[in-house]
Amino acid sequence: MPSARLTDDERGHLHYLAGETPEPPAGPSRDVPQGILHLLDRLDDTPAYVLDARHDILAWNALAAALMCDFSAMRPGDRNVIRWLFTGSAAERYGTEEYVTALARESVADLRAAAGRYPGDPGIAALVAEVSERSALFAGLWAEGEVGIRRSGRKHMTHKVVGPLDLHCDVLYVPERDQRVVLYTAVPGTPSHEAMKLLRVVGTQDLSSR
Repeated sequence: MPSARLTDDERGHLHYLAGETPEPPAGPSRDVPQGILHLLDRLDDTPAYVLDARHDILAWNALAAALMCDFSAMRPGDRNVIRWLFTGSAAERYGTEEYVTALARESVADLRAAAGRYPGDPGIAALVAEVSERSALFAGLWAEGEVGIRRSGRKHMTHKVVGPLDLHCDVLYVPERDQRVVLYTAVPGTPSHEAMKLLRVVGTQDLSSR
């Protein structure tokens, strides 16, 4: 008779009944469910990507690459939103310093929450050490100790080809993997919606100097 395998929920409940506290997971899962990958492919008019608790981008669709950057041309270790936000050209992409600071604070609070869920993960510890050294803003925000889970909201950015974009950013959770599907949409009939249509045509081509 084959042995039954417990789900994570069943295993956690078994530990609870036994009066035991289960060990926290070693680190964020990088295994994206096939159903989520199929969803990304079907969303050909909506930028979407999968983010893990460490803020690594694990999967994306073509329009997300067109909106943000060509992730396929990057090393896997460089596909990290925290590193890109604090050591890249986020100010040029997102516009005002006030907005960038608000986005930075939200991202750091979310990363600290992840560090609490994965206290033994060397990847999060290394990321915090690296970006603290390279960014005074990150170091200051991390020292404040704020904790918070990233929610859906609005994003304002300027794309180098299609121009300013005012977008809704919706976050869908994949709880069994502690991953998030991040989607960007524009209100129909707005200039941002028309710009997104153009972005779908342009793709990842760099037309800014032509």
